[in-house]
Amino acid sequence: MTDKSKRRFLTKYFIHQVGRCLRGFEDGVDQVKQESDFERFFESDESSYALTLAYPDEILLETAKIHGIDTVNRSKREIVKELMLKREDY
Repeated sequence: MTDKSKRRFLTKYFIHQVGRCLRGFEDGVDQVKQESDFERFFESDESSYALTLAYPDEILLETAKIHGIDTVNRSKREIVKELMLKREDY
């Protein structure tokens, strides 16, 4: 006869592993959605207006310089996007 405590342990372990797998999958889906939303935000000037066009040039360029971001021949959108990526909490 099998020890019921071992069977119960394996059942709980299996359920625990399935739960971890599902949480990992959901976390991955959330991350992809967040990255997609971030990319979509910077697709046009209209969607990123608050951070790009309305942001004073002097402040933006100084902030980029402080963070070591090259601003030569780059649009405001590209600079702001790189600033946001450096923060890594978009």
